[in-house]
Amino acid sequence: MDISKMIADLREERERLDNAIISLERLSQLGTPRRGRPPAWSRVAPATAPRNRNGQNGSVNGADLSS
Repeated sequence: MDISKMIADLREERERLDNAIISLERLSQLGTPRRGRPPAWSRVAPATAPRNRNGQNGSVNGADLSS
């Protein structure tokens, strides 16, 4: 095992990771809205109403039946 080569490889990898992190930080700071539909990974799933034992969401025509 050549320890100095391993260290050099790790330093190169660290440099690549640092560059990737800097690029991502710059992208997040832009703040300009992009055109088109957002990618699936950036969309947040909508919150669903809590379900009761019968699988219903606990309301009928907007009236809360949980109480």
